[in-house]
Amino acid sequence: MRIDIEPAGWVPDSCTLPTAEQPFRVAEFAAFFAESVQAATRTAPTGLELVLVGGAEPAARDLAARESGCCSFFTFTFTECGPESVMHIDVPGAYVDVLDTFERLVAQANPASAG
Repeated sequence: MRIDIEPAGWVPDSCTLPTAEQPFRVAEFAAFFAESVQAATRTAPTGLELVLVGGAEPAARDLAARESGCCSFFTFTFTECGPESVMHIDVPGAYVDVLDTFERLVAQANPASAG
């Protein structure tokens, strides 16, 4: 699978993850989206919901915690929806372009998840 989104240009200056590590984080998200997301829904300009496959929540929480550590503008929350978990990703209005990129990354990594 080839993901065409490079971190340069859309990662905001407020991100504290070292530039050299950013492509690895993008690849980590792409792999997670490909393996663990059943469906993705844009709930608002500032919100994205990902329905996760069973058992994916621990990995999602780990990735979300690490991403929040370098990009504090993200808010990640989780809810149970039957046997599945839903990962909610929210950003302030100033970071909608970053969420747009996440949505494209989900669609590229897992075309069946688009909703």
